[in-house]
Amino acid sequence: MKLHLTLVAFLIPILTLSQKPEASSSSGDTTTLRKNVFKLGEVTITARHYEKFSDQISKKEMDEQNKMEVSRSINMLSGVTLTASGQRNESMVSVRGFDLRAVPVYMDGIPVYVPYDGYVDLARFTTFDLSVIDVSKGFSSMLYGPNSLGGAINLISLKPVQKIEYNGSLGMINTNGYRGNVNIGSNLGKVYIQGGFSYLHRNSFVLSNNFKPQAHENGGERENSFRTDHKLNLKVGWTPKQNQEYVLGYINQQGEKGIPVYAGDDTLNSLLKKPRYWQTPYWNKETFYFLSNTQINAKNFIKSRIYYDIFKNAFYSYDDSTYTTQNKPYAFQSFYNDYTYGGIVEYGTTLIPKNEIKFSVQYKTDVHRENNVDEPVKRLEDNTISFAAEDNIRINNHLLIVPGISYDIRKNIQADDYNKTTDEITAFESAPAKAAFNAQLGIFYTMNDHRIGLSVSHKTRFATIKDRYSYRMGTAIPNPELNPESANNFELNYTAHFTDKVKLKTAVFYSNINDISTSISNVEPGKSQMQNAGKAEITGAEADIGYHVLKDLLLGVNYTYIEKHNLANPEIYITDIPKSKFFGYVQYSPIKQFSILCSGEYNSSRYSTSYGTSTAGFALFNTIVDVRVWKFASVEAGVNNVFDKNYSLVEGYPEEGRNFFVTLKFFNTK
Repeated sequence: MKLHLTLVAFLIPILTLSQKPEASSSSGDTTTLRKNVFKLGEVTITARHYEKFSDQISKKEMDEQNKMEVSRSINMLSGVTLTASGQRNESMVSVRGFDLRAVPVYMDGIPVYVPYDGYVDLARFTTFDLSVIDVSKGFSSMLYGPNSLGGAINLISLKPVQKIEYNGSLGMINTNGYRGNVNIGSNLGKVYIQGGFSYLHRNSFVLSNNFKPQAHENGGERENSFRTDHKLNLKVGWTPKQNQEYVLGYINQQGEKGIPVYAGDDTLNSLLKKPRYWQTPYWNKETFYFLSNTQINAKNFIKSRIYYDIFKNAFYSYDDSTYTTQNKPYAFQSFYNDYTYGGIVEYGTTLIPKNEIKFSVQYKTDVHRENNVDEPVKRLEDNTISFAAEDNIRINNHLLIVPGISYDIRKNIQADDYNKTTDEITAFESAPAKAAFNAQLGIFYTMNDHRIGLSVSHKTRFATIKDRYSYRMGTAIPNPELNPESANNFELNYTAHFTDKVKLKTAVFYSNINDISTSISNVEPGKSQMQNAGKAEITGAEADIGYHVLKDLLLGVNYTYIEKHNLANPEIYITDIPKSKFFGYVQYSPIKQFSILCSGEYNSSRYSTSYGTSTAGFALFNTIVDVRVWKFASVEAGVNNVFDKNYSLVEGYPEEGRNFFVTLKFFNTK
């Protein structure tokens, strides 16, 4: 840790002497930040006049709101709810009621979700090197490929626009946490280089003073809540001429974390009497990629994405809360060694007047390997191929029609089965390949500063490797023949700019979901099985308002209402989705050198278990002050959870109480 901080501290004076400041704001204005977006990494439904059909969180917003994790950043959007997997200490989100298995995560358009279960721990993905997070809700581009049943999340990196540019930070979180990062870029015309390094560490987080001690948690510092994450991001680009770009990139993420024990009072939860003492000694990810854009002529282009992604992870189960011995029957060391490789080729043309047509072909191989210590390695492999087509039909200056279709095929190549009694690896019986057809249509009418849109889509999601082949620690029967889930999504939305001061966005939406992979109990005595037996519907509405009350006073609020019903089994509750969520903030900057931002969030109650255990609703308030102390630097200080609310996203896993931070930021870009 000291080495990392020393390195960044050494870089500050060197960098600040090399360039003159470009502006008075450390975060930057919208125009400059748009230029720093790595556009080759975008996958969006984009009309010729650069109309966007997705929601975005910019680097400016992430910095100003002190959001260091992807999950907490996009939680600021309407329609997005922060969720968690308490038993694995993973931070996730739901998007309009869909979890991350149905809303895949991409980095510069490259899939980075975990092959085994389709999830990804978004707390491991920090925001320090991102320019934009792009969230498509429901109506997402067909070019994303398979499994975007409920939308898609794309993390878009930075791209330099100046000869030398940099930004970074050094900070303290409470008294036992640290952050540091630096981004350095250089654009020399035909060649550009972008690099970044970040480090985030917490010894633990502190519970609210209102937390009542439980059998396995006495309050104060949350037991086994440590975390460390560091990330390296390198990118080299070549632009031989206009509309041609070729990029080589490398990302290295390394992390470790504790998994706090259950600290609730649900008598039906087995963890109340039999707590898990788990830690993750490593959560490591490496990504190698090549991106290209070749403009063949004025009306035709070809884009490509080629990638190789490695994911290594381990879980250690210990005997007790000392986390030192592993002698009891439930103790283990479990290892995961996965990799994914694939490619995407996209062809676009405007040969037909008023049409911008795109075609894509994708190929993806997912390999999952797992074993416990002293056991042989199981290997499971899937291949997926996808064909997609999408068109932007500009009827006139007011009316745009966006149809799209895709066809996906997933085939299992290898599926090993391990018999612990005989210590032998055998093969599961082969299952037939699964295919899925997707289609959508969007109609958008724009008049001056008003736009109304109507969209309908039919999307699918393939069952994950875990859904099909996991024994779930001896409590389940695998089902290799699980079919894809499907959803019919409908949305009506309206966007308006009332003068330059007020912006309004609203939407109502409905989804009907079929063939949900559901755990069916007692298929054999005491054992469950995943089967396509689920049906659900989602109904909801969103509203966003941005209001420049005064030149230096900005107000932003959004509200989300969601109802998700289990139609197949109404007695089984759907978890992790509050009916109501509100987020708002006020930012006041009376002078260029000073700003204060206050934000608040409210979530209604939500179910944590399928049998009805729930967490109470909660309201949180945060405040941040930013002071420009020098032309190259500012100091930011703030308090999160100002009123020390004791709250949980999952019953038995309390979140952090009141906490403070102080950060020094340095920069030479807007």
